[in-house]
Amino acid sequence: MKRILILSIITLLSQSVFSQAASGYEKYINVIKENVYKDYKEMYRDAGGALEYPFLTPGSKQYADVLWDWDSWLSNVALRQILNDKGSKADKKEAKAYEQGCILNYLSYCGIDGWMPITVGRNSEVKELKPENVFKENMHKPCLAQHAAFLVKEDHGNAEWLKEKFANLQYFVGAYKNRYRDAATGLYFWQNDIMIGVDNDPCTYFRPDRSSASIYLNCMMYKEIQAMVYLAEQLDLNEIAGQYKEDAKNLKDAIQEHCWDERDGFFYSVDLNLKSINKEEWAYHAGAPRTWDCLIQRIGVWSGFLAMWAEIATPEQAKRVVEEHYKNTKTFNAPYGIRTLSKMEKMYNLKASGNPSSWLGPVWGISNYMTWSGLVKYDFTDEARELASKSILLFGKDFEQSGALHEYYQPENGEPILNAGFQNWNYLVLNMIDWMENKTVVSEF
Repeated sequence: MKRILILSIITLLSQSVFSQAASGYEKYINVIKENVYKDYKEMYRDAGGALEYPFLTPGSKQYADVLWDWDSWLSNVALRQILNDKGSKADKKEAKAYEQGCILNYLSYCGIDGWMPITVGRNSEVKELKPENVFKENMHKPCLAQHAAFLVKEDHGNAEWLKEKFANLQYFVGAYKNRYRDAATGLYFWQNDIMIGVDNDPCTYFRPDRSSASIYLNCMMYKEIQAMVYLAEQLDLNEIAGQYKEDAKNLKDAIQEHCWDERDGFFYSVDLNLKSINKEEWAYHAGAPRTWDCLIQRIGVWSGFLAMWAEIATPEQAKRVVEEHYKNTKTFNAPYGIRTLSKMEKMYNLKASGNPSSWLGPVWGISNYMTWSGLVKYDFTDEARELASKSILLFGKDFEQSGALHEYYQPENGEPILNAGFQNWNYLVLNMIDWMENKTVVSEF
């Protein structure tokens, strides 16, 4: 009874927050559209130096002339929304080389061992991109097949441009399975805490190497394998597609078994840093060796919402995630979006930080977008409208006050914290606007 009462109070509070957020977002829609439409081509970069093909860059001076892994993918999703809304046939034709170039540049650095760099700068020294030991360093996040599948699907299944390099893409995904997968749990882990996308996620940051089976990584990996199924089918490699289907099923089962917490109603990362079971070495434990292969990390990180974005959660699980976590203003739900770390965590910190960028609580455009996407997929329409309106307010005010967007923001008042001119996945707010206006919405694969 007490739990029901608490949830009811949280729901009322969240509805109050929504009514406040919804009251003023409409006036910022045109502000956002005008700014995004006029400068999106600043993401375009021509080929040259270490980059054989033209590509997309996040757009700010801090990231200029560098190809980034998940940034280029999600920037491309936003770009397609812009082109759908305002682009001419010539604009769309021009963009294609930059879009495909993001993928082809990365595949040109991928050999039989599957290694792929996370970033490539125009002036990068090719010999320095690859580490001496590929078993000890992280590589390109598992989103390249998703990026490719997105473009192929947008082009009605045409994958001919990818055909010659598809083997390299298989090497890349295979490298994750061979070097980043824990045999006991079936989950994927980071090699270390460097360049993991969600830079200082406490579940990985400053933790032992190869110990973090991140929920972020595993949700991304599940979608990556699904993208490989789709691409293989488009290239008439149906037997290969069948093998990837089995890999995807196994990973989904592993996430359900190890990352879902029935007690809290949320998806968490897990800790793999356990001593091995060795009856000779641990004689005093031999009578009752451990029967668990990992320990759940009950740390409230926004990445738990990705199980909805990746459509791993069951409808019942999704309902608990939304009711008990998305709506909770004490943890994630803030006036300007989703806190990247629960406010109740001791590590919560909003101070500006670059390298690592801070994911210890600030609101990011991408965490708002991916959480919103999961809400839409599971038909939580009111909650999705709430989060979309907050995101519109966030970016509309920033454009109005500073003439640019930033990398991340304070959750309570929406003030920018760092890195003016950060375009990138922030432009996905346009996809949210089009959804609010019942227009055609471009979605990632």
